[in-house]
This record gives sequence, structure tokens and C-alpha cells, in this order.
Amino acid sequence: MTARRVWGVALAVAMGVTGVGGLQVAQAAPRSGEAGAVAPAQAGGVVRSAVQGLGFSVADGRAELGQRTTKPFSTVGVSWRDPRAAAPAKVEIRTRSAATGDWTPWHTLDPEDIGLADQPGARGTTEPVWVGPSDGVQARVDGGTGALPAGLRVDLVGDAATTAAPTGTAGTTATTGASPQGTGTVRPADTPRPPGTGPASSVPQPPIVSRAGWGADESISPEDPTYMPDVRVVFVHHTDGAAYDCSQSASLVRGIYAFHVQSNGWKDIGYNFLVDKCGTVFEGRKGGVDQPVQGAHTGGWNNDTAGIAVLGTYTTDSASSAALTSVAQVAAWKLGQYGVDPASSQTIATETTQTSGTGRSFTAGNSYSFPAISAHRDGVNTECPGDALYAQLGTIRSWAAGPMAGLAVSSVGGAAYLEGGKYHTTGPATVNWTTSTPSALISGFDVIVDGNTATPAAHVAGTARSATVTLPVGTHTVAVRGVHQSGKPATSAATTVIADPAPAATTYHPVTPTRLMDTRSGTGVRQGVVGPDGTVALPVTGNAVVPATGVTAVVLNVTATGATTSSYVSVYPDGTARTSASNLNFVKGQTIPNLVVVPVVNGKVDFYNHAGDVHLVADITGYYTADTSGSTFKPLTPKRLMDTRNGTGGVPAAPVGPGAALPLQVTGGSTGVPATGVTAVVLNVTAVAPTTTSFVSVYPDGTARTSASNLNFVKGQVIPNLVVVPVVDGKVDFWNAYGSVHLVADISGYYTSDGTGAAYSNAGPRRLMDTRSGTGVPAAKVGPGGSVALQVTGRNGIPATGVTAVVLNVTAVAPSTTSFVSVYPDGTPRSSASNLNFTAGVTIPNLVVVPVVNGKVDFWNAYGTVDLIADVTGYYTG
Repeated sequence: MTARRVWGVALAVAMGVTGVGGLQVAQAAPRSGEAGAVAPAQAGGVVRSAVQGLGFSVADGRAELGQRTTKPFSTVGVSWRDPRAAAPAKVEIRTRSAATGDWTPWHTLDPEDIGLADQPGARGTTEPVWVGPSDGVQARVDGGTGALPAGLRVDLVGDAATTAAPTGTAGTTATTGASPQGTGTVRPADTPRPPGTGPASSVPQPPIVSRAGWGADESISPEDPTYMPDVRVVFVHHTDGAAYDCSQSASLVRGIYAFHVQSNGWKDIGYNFLVDKCGTVFEGRKGGVDQPVQGAHTGGWNNDTAGIAVLGTYTTDSASSAALTSVAQVAAWKLGQYGVDPASSQTIATETTQTSGTGRSFTAGNSYSFPAISAHRDGVNTECPGDALYAQLGTIRSWAAGPMAGLAVSSVGGAAYLEGGKYHTTGPATVNWTTSTPSALISGFDVIVDGNTATPAAHVAGTARSATVTLPVGTHTVAVRGVHQSGKPATSAATTVIADPAPAATTYHPVTPTRLMDTRSGTGVRQGVVGPDGTVALPVTGNAVVPATGVTAVVLNVTATGATTSSYVSVYPDGTARTSASNLNFVKGQTIPNLVVVPVVNGKVDFYNHAGDVHLVADITGYYTADTSGSTFKPLTPKRLMDTRNGTGGVPAAPVGPGAALPLQVTGGSTGVPATGVTAVVLNVTAVAPTTTSFVSVYPDGTARTSASNLNFVKGQVIPNLVVVPVVDGKVDFWNAYGSVHLVADISGYYTSDGTGAAYSNAGPRRLMDTRSGTGVPAAKVGPGGSVALQVTGRNGIPATGVTAVVLNVTAVAPSTTSFVSVYPDGTPRSSASNLNFTAGVTIPNLVVVPVVNGKVDFWNAYGTVDLIADVTGYYTG
């Protein structure tokens, strides 16, 4: 509310603020963030203001007030008798903190808008400055080339006392003898109107702290309010100064009120509403927030308008989103009472000939067009509401007028997952969206499926940003429609979601490990390396071990050998889009296997190599069919069955030598596996301390060993691999090719022919966890002795209930030292079993079949730090 708003840079920096606006804030309590509670009047009482008026010593065109100890105050300004007298060239003050006793730097005060100069009792003033609790003041005034105005005084405003009710007089206010407010009005006074009798608005009224709520002393403003026919334009202001805590906002409002009435000589506070940086709205001028009360906020433009002031300085710092939201709410509500669209322009008349802060000229008595939401500077020669807040008027108008902005579907989750750039789901899908319009301005959201706006698939409140829908099998378009509080709708771009049939529950058929592919010899595919970005398709059905039809997935032990560079291999259903999931990671020259469970499409599976050249070998150990003819799965908490280092499992406590076979009893006894009905077991087999490069084959006891292998390793290496192996006579055999090696075997489940186990469903491959990016878990390495719990059910196509175990390809990336990782059911004691063993800097994967508890599985790392990745390939239910 000023015509000049420039503070000295050094002073602004020293005081921690820069300034433009109606109530300058030079010093205040430290900020406590953008949240805070308003400190209301005690028990709904009145907080009276004490105004101290201190005179100047005047000589030679200058006026001074020496350092003076005063009663407590928090707001200060300088006033003079004639409001039309030329303002002094320079007015400066400094104050003493009541808390520390320190004096502030000198602070320049700007002259107030003189729009109410004709009101009886009005005085000329600077704008008030809120300085926080203070008990001392010093001031100086320089008239420059002109004469000093008569009646100069320093006005100090502070809270004097809290009382139960107003007395109808000036009470405890201490003034210098001038009338505390004018007796005249721009228009004849009206009889106060009962609250709630104003016209209904097209939008909801926001919460507003009443005058009683902020402790207004009504005794200093006894005149009745003046009412206008309507409100067609809202002017946005700031009061200057951002260094306040939101718990002090009521005190700021009381300071403005007292200064406007007792120093300016106005009948009441000038603004209709005030908003703090936390978004709290305060009732300003009395008369009823729902009434068209005439304010004193924009000189020459106070008819048919309302003024909203944002507490704070917004010259360079933008107003908070909370403040902008509240301004938009109040403006939309007031304009909506009179059928004014906040995005429109309105014509209003001026009572003053003047030039605005934007350079626009006006002549008294004429009418001019303004945006329905305008700034103080649009009508008066001022910088208010500051450059930063002025630049945010477009946002306020957009939020107030609607429709909502930036509405977009951000993702689809729940049972849905991305595959080939499209969302797929086999169950309820959770649609997530974003919008830049604040929730307070939104009536609600609808999820629109296949363009059916008449019957939305879901309706949620304006505060929601997600909703869950169930889609029939097929391809669908999904969009979100948001309704602004104005009633204007906006609809996002549609997203395609494919609802697939639920995966068929399948049973397992173990087979003697058999080689299906070897690119070195041309077995199963063409002979030759798989090059960079190369793919080979392997027929896996209709051979000697796998039937031609009815096969839903196969279990393959895949080995990479002879790689020319570091790379990875992904194995996925033929003809489908490859996901980010990988199965094998290797470095130049390394030979490394990993077990893969992969769905079958077109009777084939595809193998993709990322970089360089590599030979690939694939041995089948079993397959799934969508019927009950096979075995079902019984998951077990990982348990150690064999360790040749100490003789666990009844095997000799000695390494397995070259060409030697070691039988292991896997059923009956203390193994946790029944003595009968077991068709296959799931073992994590680890090679420890091999004396030379070699490989190990695991196969049914007493059967002829084939060319298939399960573990490949070099001298000194510790490396694991998952094995699904048929059981004969309750045993499986382990054969080592060269040198000697210790072997460790941990069981995680078994297949049974009695039908009591769980059926398998394909689900992937797709990524569930990546600690590098924060997928599924926090984005952080797993430290020594650290663990992470991964939610595996109810997301990415895995059902929320009924899941007994999941099949995960787990990869260790960039470990800082030699270590191992154990994967086990959430919330259960971790056993000695391990799933991944690695050395510093080596990226290594391994397939894991792990029971699910609480919908989660846990990952524990022994030493150093490591990133972990988990890709799901399927799950067991039943």
C-alpha cells in the first residue's frame, strides 16, 4: 500500500529481509518452516493494543527521536497530521530487541497509500513495520528540499492485555490525543448485516479465522461497516516482510489493524482478508466475510472490490503454495458470490486521477477494465505485491478459475505392471495421477474406462491421487477426469491397460537334466556365438523330454562361456517384448551358469546377449503344464542339507575329487522333506575352494549322468547356483569333473506327487527390486549385516493373497568386498543357508525360490556393501 518501495541493500541484508508492501517486517523470530499454528486470542477474548505516540525534536528541516526505552511493542511507524502533506524525503527507524537488547540497523520506512485522505481524522503515515517484541526505538526524519509535515510522531503498537469482551471505548490504548479513527465514510454507513446472509457462491467458502479468533479489539473501531452492491475485482497485496513464524501471524494482523485505525485514522483495518505463508486466512475489515464490505486497500478503487493481503515480502522470494492456494480460494469464493469468473475481466470506476505501478493512467470518474484478480500495482503507483508475487498472479487466476492444470496419469500399479511399454494386469489395477492444482480447489476425481464418462469406474475425493479399478479381460483405455471446485472438468490423456487372463496354475514335471542348446556345436540352434544385441530362439517343446503341447514354462540351466567382454543375457518368452530383467551377468572369458524358469510361447524361448560375443548352453531340468498331471511345490525355509567341509548331511567331511560322485539323502529324517512322494528337490548348490577349473553336475541318484552341468568355476572361486533335480531312491548325486572341490547344498523346497503342494504361475520376467534406483525398496546399498524387506505380493502381477513362494533372479552388483547374501521369508530367523556368494567388484546372479511371509521376502548381506536386484519369474499359490 505504498508508492515507493525500495530499501537499502545493506539494511535489507542486515535485517534478513527485503521489502515492498503495506506492513514492513524488519525483524522477527526465526522461521520455523511453512507450517505453524495461529496464536488466537486467549479463550476467545480481545487482545487490546497499546499505542505509544512519541514526538520528535525538529530543527533545520530534520526531526530526531533519540534512543528511547519504551513499553513493549512489535509494530512501528511514523505519522503526521495532514494526510495530503508531502511525505518526508526520508524516514528511518531502528529498534531494540526485548529478547537480546540488541539494536537493529537503521531501517527506511515508505509512505502509505493516501487513498483515504478525505476521511475525517485521517493522518499521513509511513507504512508500519513489524519488528517483533521490542522495548526501545530511535528515529530520524529528513525533509530534503521540502518542509517537514506538521505533527510528526513515532507510533508504537503492541499487545497491551487480553480481556473477555470489548468495552465500547478506546480502553487501554494510549494515544497522543488524535481521534483513533475517522467519523466519516466514503458511503453512508449501513446497518450491520447478520453473517450468513450474503449471496451464495458458486464455490465453497474456505476456512477463515474470525476477528474474534485473532483477538480484534472492536472498541477502537465502533463505526458500522459500509456495504457495496457487489464485488467484481479482487486486488492482491502483500504486507511486506517474510521473517515471521506462522504462530505470530495473529500478532501481525493485530498490528496492522491498530496502526490503520489509531495511526492512519481509518475506521478499520484496510484489507478484507489477510493470508499468511502457511495458508491461514484471517477476516479483515468487519461486516461479515460473506458480505460485500467496502475496504480501504487500493486508493481510488475501493468500490466493488475486495483486498486480500499476503503477510510477507515477495520482491524476490515467491509466495508459498499454501498462501497462493488460500488466495485463490478466497478470491474464487468472493467473486463466485456475484457470478464473476475469476478468469474474466471486469469494468470498475475510479475516484482518483493517478498512474499505476505498471504505467497505466487513470482519470477520476472514468471506468476501466481489470482482470477479476488483479494486483495493487495494477491500479496504484506502487510495487505491491512485489515482483515475485506479481509473477504468480497467473497461477492464482488459474487455480481460482479452473479447470485443474497438468492432470496426467503418472503410472498404473497394484496388480498392473509395464511390459513392452504397455501396462498389463491380471487383477485390480491402481491408477495414479498428478495435477499442479492444489487439492483444496478440487471437488473430486473419476477414473474413466473406455471413454464411459456416464459411469465412472471409480470416484474419489479431491485430495486423492490414486484409485483402484478392476478391468474385464481385454485392452482398455484409462483416463482420469478431475472436477475443479468451479465445476469445470478436465480429463487426462488416456493410458492403455491390457487386462490379461489370470495365469493358469500349473504343475511341475522333473526330467533328467538334458542338453537342449549349445551354440558351440549347433545343438538346438545354429552354430556360432551370439553377438552384441543378438538373439537366438530355442525350440523347447516336442523333443525327447518335453511334450509338443500343453507346456507353459521350462526350467533351464543356462551357461555363458567364452565371452569377449562384460555383458548380460536375458531369457524370455519367444515373440514377446524383452523387459529390463536379466538372467546372467558375466565378464570377459568367464564361464558362469544360472537356473532360469521361463514361460514358453510358440514352443520357444529367446536368449538375448547385450554386448560382445558369447556362447550359450542350456540344459533342461523340468517343465510345467496347465493341468494336474505333474507335481506341486512345498516351499521350505532355506536349510543346509550338505556341507563337505564338516560332513553335514552324512557325507564325508572331505572335498569331492576328480571324476567322483557323491550321493546325498534328501528325503526323510531331519531334512524336512517327506520320505515318500517326493519327485524333485530345489537346492542351492555352492562350490567352495576348488583346486582347478571344473564343473559339477547334479542328477537323480543311480541314473546315467548326461552332459548337462549345473556349476562352473575356476580355481579358488566360491560360486552358487540353484538346482531343481529329480529324486530317485530319496537321493540326488553330485559329480565333479576335475581337481577337488567342497560342495554345500541348501534346500528351499520340494515337489510332491500327492497334490498337497502349491501350483506354479508364470509372472515375468520383470523387475521387482533394484537398490540402485529405489525400485521396490529404498535407493541405498545394503551394508554389512544389513537387510532389506521386499514386498512381493499385490504388485507387478503377483496376487495380494494366497502366494506361498516366489521365484526370483537375484543379482549382486558392485560389492565392495567378498561376501554372501541370504534370501529368506520375512520376519523369520535367518538360517546358515546362503543364496549368493561374490567377491569385490564382481556382478553375479542366482535364481532363488523363497517362501513368502507377510507378503515379503528379506535379503541379508554379510560383509561390505552391495547393490541388489531382484527379477520375478513366477510364484506359487495353494
